[in-house]
Amino acid sequence: MPSWYLGKIKYQQEQENGALKSISEAYLVDAVSYTDAEARLYGIVADNTPDFQISSLTRMKLSDVFHFEEDGTASRGGDKWFKCKTFYVSIDDSKGAANAKEKKIVSFMLVNADSPKQAIERIEKSLATMLIPYEITDVNLTPILEVYPYSPEDDAQKVPAGFRPLAEVMAEQNG
Repeated sequence: MPSWYLGKIKYQQEQENGALKSISEAYLVDAVSYTDAEARLYGIVADNTPDFQISSLTRMKLSDVFHFEEDGTASRGGDKWFKCKTFYVSIDDSKGAANAKEKKIVSFMLVNADSPKQAIERIEKSLATMLIPYEITDVNLTPILEVYPYSPEDDAQKVPAGFRPLAEVMAEQNG
């Protein structure tokens, strides 16, 4: 299950009239720890923004992130990210059927869309195969600009110049 971290950065941008404007941006990254999230955020942002600082890094509890690239009605998936709160009722019958208790399970999901209405439609489409009835209670626009899920290429460690793989060195010593 992914661990999502919301990272906010700040930097100064020069305007056309020469004045400096403070810019804040938010990104969501999938990482294994705060340290990993910070490193990934630096790797993502450093290419486009030379002088920035991370102003906050918080863990965001999300049960799922739905990213839509294209659908039949739009040429793109949507530039805005909406956080949707859903809940469903689970029945805890571990103490027998006579003592069964209903338990409300709340979950948060993130979806990209152009409007709250489209966000609801996309959540419903994504949860269409869910057998338990659910209810969407909140849909809120987030300041998130981009979402960066984990990809195996991120783990591919680049060997620095002048270094050789350990297996190669061991084979040379034993051979």
